[in-house]
Amino acid sequence: MAVHIVPWVHVVPEQGALPVDLLLPMTGRTYVSRLDGREMPDTDSVFQQFYDGLKLPDYFGWNWDALSDCLRDLKWLPADHYVLIVEAADEALSGDAAGRRLLFKTLLRAGQRRSSTQRPEGIDLSRLVVVMSCDAASVSGLQAQLRLCWEETGSS
Repeated sequence: MAVHIVPWVHVVPEQGALPVDLLLPMTGRTYVSRLDGREMPDTDSVFQQFYDGLKLPDYFGWNWDALSDCLRDLKWLPADHYVLIVEAADEALSGDAAGRRLLFKTLLRAGQRRSSTQRPEGIDLSRLVVVMSCDAASVSGLQAQLRLCWEETGSS
């Protein structure tokens, strides 16, 4: 069973599933990227995973603000919708609580912006859906961390 804090972030157990309509829209092109939380022990590794997985542009600044800016933009990827799958999400920055909060807040805010902002001409911006996969025993803990991060953003 999938658990989500906001409509664009889902927590699923490994080998879990989400209804396809939550991930793939009826129209347009979808870009899917898989990242591995086991490969994110520190912030540099987090940035490297995003750089490789989302083919971030060369001007990426290798810091949280730059990651946030890139996730809100994504114009270099030829797609209308984006699905970001973070496998072993509970292992990302496991030894860095402050860094993990920054990662989660960055993902929550980027999804919020891409899911709810409209262009002046009234066309919705492309969606960004984040799927965080972890072992079944970690689902509720990861959900609680995300909920706290969401509350801290002041966006709830």
